[in-house]
Amino acid sequence: MIRTVVLDIGETLTRDDRYWASWADWLGVSRHTLSALVGAVVVDGRDNADAIRLLRPDVDISAEYAARDAAGHGERLDESDLYEDVRPALSALRAVGVRVVVAGNQSRRAGDLLRRLDLPADLVVTSGEWGVAKPAGGFFDRVVAVSGSPAAETLYVGDHPANDVHPARAAGLRTAHLRRGPWGHWWADDPEVRAAADWSIDALTELPEMIFSSDNGAT
Repeated sequence: MIRTVVLDIGETLTRDDRYWASWADWLGVSRHTLSALVGAVVVDGRDNADAIRLLRPDVDISAEYAARDAAGHGERLDESDLYEDVRPALSALRAVGVRVVVAGNQSRRAGDLLRRLDLPADLVVTSGEWGVAKPAGGFFDRVVAVSGSPAAETLYVGDHPANDVHPARAAGLRTAHLRRGPWGHWWADDPEVRAAADWSIDALTELPEMIFSSDNGAT
């Protein structure tokens, strides 16, 4: 039985378009160039920030964040950044008594911005606030701690196999791989991902019925 659903943020709840577009504008490169580099480094198994380091090998990412904020070009999130199925899906989960937690690899500021959107969630928290980021096991220890349910009754939903599906499964959580965004589509048919994920979904609105069917023994 699934009692708690925990959702990743980037490309699960929110589009990353604005985030990377703003970085491209700040660095003075085309948005296409940075987007393509992000895809290349992630598929290569590297951190997505390495795309920025390819353009500026001597960059201090933290210092650039601070400089952007000081110049009025810091992180922004509003309703337009949410995928259309987010509010209906989260509301439907809560309506059937499922605890909803949002937890992903974002900054403290992103956490503040998400909470201002007043999502239908019981808790919104980020790696920047926890001081530990995916795929570290410590992140998923924190997920279990805030879940309010045993790991086996907690479902983690995300688009990225290396950051979401595999480490969540290693922590004893149930997992759902979301075919959304570049990573969700790139790895959607990977045999290892399909073996590691309890479910594969195309939209968050599939979650309530999926959980209901699972609780009632459907396969």
